[in-house]
Amino acid sequence: MRVSLNVDKTKNDQQIVHQQLCSVKNELLFFPATLFSVSPVTSVTTSSALKGAIQLGIGYTVGNLTSKPDRDVLMQDFYVVESVFLPSEGSNLTPAHHYPDFRFKTYAPLAFRYFRELFGIKPDDYLYSICKEPLIELSNPGASGSLFYLTSDDEFIIKTVQHKEAEFLQKLLPGYYMNLNQNPRTLLPKFYGLYCIQSGGINIRLVVMNNVLPRSLKMHYKYDLKGSTYKRRASRKEREKACPTYKDLDFVDMHDGLYFDTETYNALMKTLQRDCRVLESFKIMDYSLLLGVHVLDQSHRVGDVNIVDGKRTVGQKVLYSTAMESIQGDGKAAEALTTDDTMGGIPAKTHRDEKLLIFLGIIDILQSYRFMKKLEHSWKALVYDGDTVSVHRPSFYANRFLKFMSSRVFRKIQRKSTTRANSFIMQVLHNHNGIHFEC
Repeated sequence: MRVSLNVDKTKNDQQIVHQQLCSVKNELLFFPATLFSVSPVTSVTTSSALKGAIQLGIGYTVGNLTSKPDRDVLMQDFYVVESVFLPSEGSNLTPAHHYPDFRFKTYAPLAFRYFRELFGIKPDDYLYSICKEPLIELSNPGASGSLFYLTSDDEFIIKTVQHKEAEFLQKLLPGYYMNLNQNPRTLLPKFYGLYCIQSGGINIRLVVMNNVLPRSLKMHYKYDLKGSTYKRRASRKEREKACPTYKDLDFVDMHDGLYFDTETYNALMKTLQRDCRVLESFKIMDYSLLLGVHVLDQSHRVGDVNIVDGKRTVGQKVLYSTAMESIQGDGKAAEALTTDDTMGGIPAKTHRDEKLLIFLGIIDILQSYRFMKKLEHSWKALVYDGDTVSVHRPSFYANRFLKFMSSRVFRKIQRKSTTRANSFIMQVLHNHNGIHFEC
């Protein structure tokens, strides 16, 4: 069932939105009793309460936004912050709920609406993805302490971010807007919303992004790559997980590169180069390439094609969301763009000719090269080679990142005809040299 949030533009718009949200609450969200068991708390800090508040807050703001007419995005729109208080007993504008009272803030709502429209996300689809089923909490292998939630349809990741990261994203929005207008096909994160939940004196900031790794295909290998070698191995605790996230030195030990046909390799590297230059222009560094590897030759094994809620999930529907679409692939590789079997993965091979599907995206871009990062690099450089640590000035970081990806991670498949021709030429030269010496 789809829920329409089309709202007549009348004086009673907000009351209508309230009524629609109540309907959504009853028919779609099922909260709280049937999904969550929430003990009495004074703030939205438990996982179930936080997930419910996220759904309720986004549901309200998306519904309220449909009453605002479409128009061009103006510079002041990037700095607008809208706030609504949602008491548990409800109000004349907000539905009652079983969570602690909380305030929900929405940053740059019109700008993010434009971003969602650019990627073909309709308001009711956005609400349906986030609010229909319980959010799925994911483990976080990083040191940031962020919480990650995945929507049940695999479309969106909701991540908690620090105050400085949220502030940096706000400042980044005008440039981000310009870049997306020029090139919506990118491996950079696609940001669909920035929010803040305030409850019991606690601020929880959230960003909604595209999901890079689909659940419906098992990732036999998963990597967080920075192009650095300083302490870039997965910890023992991480390696013991069922699906560990490895790092740069692990990749070098475990793989002799991932091989692509020439057209796909060139498209991939062109996209990475363009994205890195954009990040460099914003003085952004310490980002990573999240890389998932699905081995097709192992797909017949039980559990390698995931079944979700009793059925196999289909591919992502958001425009430019798959890896193949993001790199502007063409030629033979473009055939894999829309098939459910490949889920938009990029065809590749190992040096042993194993067939692979590659899923990837640049993550963790909300790090600006400011004083603390400069200081961090300085002391690391004193005890280790400064060119190998992960924190570095943006230009050097981008060049090292690209060099590692183009030489150690991604490689071209040598064409057989070219290889044979080279072998024939070498044989002719060898024979010629033999004749020459005999004379």
